[in-house]
Amino acid sequence: MRKAARTPGRAGRPPAGPFRIRSRGLRRTTRLAPWLDNWSAEKYVGTIFRDSQEAALVDVAVLRVLRIMHQVGADAPVAAYLEHHGWPEAVRAAREAHVRLAQNDGETPDVPPRSLHELALVNRAV
Repeated sequence: MRKAARTPGRAGRPPAGPFRIRSRGLRRTTRLAPWLDNWSAEKYVGTIFRDSQEAALVDVAVLRVLRIMHQVGADAPVAAYLEHHGWPEAVRAAREAHVRLAQNDGETPDVPPRSLHELALVNRAV
């Protein structure tokens, strides 16, 4: 398995390396929403994302979910999101971003991402 690209750590934090896989778990899109609501993922090329193409795919996925969230309300039940007419497109965009990020990491997109604990162990071994 190819190791993820590594970037220098900032402020005493471990380098991005395999930790960038966190962003690949786009099912957690709402965690990304606060920073992507204010800044494009392009700002994070070289730290979280390898290139502008990765960042653009993540931007599209997150913006689709944000659009739905603004229409149904952040506290809406899950069913409101799933029943929204734009949900299938949001899922498709998230899948495209996920596949690109996984493939760029040398991983299989259909294998669940490793836990943060597993990633921390891998990072210590490097």
